[in-house]
Amino acid sequence: MTGQRIAITGSSGVIGGALSSCLRRRGDTVIRIVRRPAVTPGEVTLPEARSSNSRLVETLATVDAVVNLAGAGVGDHRWSRAYKDAIRESRIETTSRLADALAEVPQRIRLVSGSAIGFYGDRGDEVLDETSAPGEDFLARVCIEWEAAAMRAAKRHDVALARTGLVMTGEAGAFAPLLTTTRLGAGGPLGSGRQWWSWITLRDEVRALVFLLDHPDVVGPVNLVAPRASRQADLAQALARSLRRPAALRVPKGALRFVLGEMADQVTASTRVRPHVLEAAGFDWQDENQDQALDRLVASAL
Repeated sequence: MTGQRIAITGSSGVIGGALSSCLRRRGDTVIRIVRRPAVTPGEVTLPEARSSNSRLVETLATVDAVVNLAGAGVGDHRWSRAYKDAIRESRIETTSRLADALAEVPQRIRLVSGSAIGFYGDRGDEVLDETSAPGEDFLARVCIEWEAAAMRAAKRHDVALARTGLVMTGEAGAFAPLLTTTRLGAGGPLGSGRQWWSWITLRDEVRALVFLLDHPDVVGPVNLVAPRASRQADLAQALARSLRRPAALRVPKGALRFVLGEMADQVTASTRVRPHVLEAAGFDWQDENQDQALDRLVASAL
């Protein structure tokens, strides 16, 4: 469905920027919801807590859909206590304020709100789908609260929770450092290397978000991952082959912990996720094969 007016939070991020460009190319109008003061046409400021929602409500009353992608990057910094607070607050507070504004919008609109497969926690070889129980670690607790904030809007609007996996892109995010270290010849298994990484390419991530915008009947949790997860060591070897570099440097979990702090637990966590809701809804992936996806990523990054 083209020609829609779509409001986006997090449009300055890699996923939000790619989504905004995709929507504009197909003829949609993108309204950027920003945390700073709005300075250009097509922007509206997300109000601070206890501030008036009136301007945002007026804007949301003119849109067909909202995509909520705001949040500090999980892999952008070492996890200090302050940065963990930023990870949590940038998601939950932003989503709560957005839900408050949506509660005042009279017509029914579509909300696609970001989440992550971190919801499931470290689950070993267990195959997980949208009906699986949540985990208990820090990111799982953040995702639980994040999704609960978004679902407050479900009383009036159609809400999908986009649980995104590891996004394959060299631009930013958790995958970019792996691409860099492998290019330098320092790639290889992280920890045991047997942990499952559930991934999706950036172009399929954007296509899946657009699919959810165009299918408002798909509600609740939706896993945004490729149909088949990869063992981390296998993915590291495949990336090294694409880059024509070695991948023999195993990094013990203790060393990862020294460099990354608590975030090392996420790098070595095993989350084997299936995208059952997308499959049932008829979504088709352009990048299902790990090796082909990595070859295309490497070629585009050269």
